[in-house]
Amino acid sequence: MADVLPLVEARLRSALGDPNARAAVTFLGTDRIEVLRFTEGDVVRYATLGMSAQPMADPTAVLADPVKGPRAELVLSVRPGAADTDKVLRPLAVLAASPQVEGLIVAPGASLDVGGALWPGAPFTSVLVAESGGLIEDLELDAPADPVRFLPLLPMTPNEAAWKRVHGAGALQERWLNGGTDLRDPSRKSVPLD
Repeated sequence: MADVLPLVEARLRSALGDPNARAAVTFLGTDRIEVLRFTEGDVVRYATLGMSAQPMADPTAVLADPVKGPRAELVLSVRPGAADTDKVLRPLAVLAASPQVEGLIVAPGASLDVGGALWPGAPFTSVLVAESGGLIEDLELDAPADPVRFLPLLPMTPNEAAWKRVHGAGALQERWLNGGTDLRDPSRKSVPLD
């Protein structure tokens, strides 16, 4: 099968324009992960490139299938200026490497914890993985490979992450919606959870 990363980058560029910055991180024993930054109006988007090079494999499987299995890249959207959000590059690369490092299958509804602030001073230590297909269409690959999904990441405060573990992703998203929460605000407070 052809290398999927040039196709993934072409899909990102067609949806978001040309990136105005990119950084690469390589973790021991993993493929290189890049994070591209796209600026459009009052929104900055950070997208990973490299997570989809291999399909995510079930950690209980004896052998990983080199073709079949879910593939994804991660996309985080924030408003610039209120925080040094460019420091999110390394945490995003860590999350994108987690399928290779930890055998995780990243899917909508999942919580991903970065073990610290997403960027300096951020009130968020984890993200909720949202459904794909909105901003960036899934990238269909030749059969039998699964399509590459571009999964939005929604930053969560520690209280929101704890509440989500009890009540579920749908309930948290409903709280955000009912509270008129601006999920792109890099310094927003936790939504009321009582």
